[in-house]
Amino acid sequence: MNSIPQKFEDLSPTGNFADGESLTVEEAIANLESADLGLRFYAAWWLGRFRVSEPAAVRRLIAALEDEADRTPEGGYPLRRNAARALGKLGDRQAVVPLIECLDCSDFYVREAAAQSLEMLGDPICIPALIKLLQVGLQGEQLRSQPDLSQPYDAILEALGNLQATEFIPLVKPFLEHPIELVQYAAARAMYQLTQDSVYGERLVKALGGEKLQLRRAVLADLGAIGYLPAADAIAQTFAENSLKLISLKRLLEYQVNHTAASTLSEGAIKVMNLMDSLL
Repeated sequence: MNSIPQKFEDLSPTGNFADGESLTVEEAIANLESADLGLRFYAAWWLGRFRVSEPAAVRRLIAALEDEADRTPEGGYPLRRNAARALGKLGDRQAVVPLIECLDCSDFYVREAAAQSLEMLGDPICIPALIKLLQVGLQGEQLRSQPDLSQPYDAILEALGNLQATEFIPLVKPFLEHPIELVQYAAARAMYQLTQDSVYGERLVKALGGEKLQLRRAVLADLGAIGYLPAADAIAQTFAENSLKLISLKRLLEYQVNHTAASTLSEGAIKVMNLMDSLL
């Protein structure tokens, strides 16, 4: 069954907590130190979901990045993953260095969550650590002859694009040819952000016509993230859920508003608003 990419939604727990058990802020913070691992896992998600940025919450989530108790038989760290995701949403830069340290975690999904949160926090001091991971997939400035799948390259590339790591364009560009389509799209997204060259935006627009719904959903998120206005019509016409098309168009609109004089609406913004109305 196809699922909606995390680019569009919070990671919510499953099982007994799927319906969103009611908590107070105090209870959620306290539960991060509970003996019950399920309560700890849920509390980390809850604090991120509701953007609880109180200092005590931030401190305990940072401490959870080093948790050893909640570990799967395969060696994963579920609590660390949720804590890393939450810290990106809270916007407190105290988390930057601990999240950089998480890029060395043995759990692929902790590294992915850390890269995504470092992108949200926007502190360029993380760029060297992200580049170090990116280079695992390269031989010099070329992809390895045997494609490497050991790193969350899509999350790393998206972070580098958002962080405007322009000096590393030669290391980003090879990933346009990566065998995994999601990584190709992340590279196109980053290359557009780093160069503003429409060829990369148009590559994403073309991908909206792909056969796989899951990939079309991901590209909708990418185009919204880069605010690529020429994609507006294609976004509205994509074979995907209207809710996701509206989110993508909303991000295009926000980009237009943020880059236009405060007292006026650009023609592009008006066009996007009309497209959004047509989807409601």
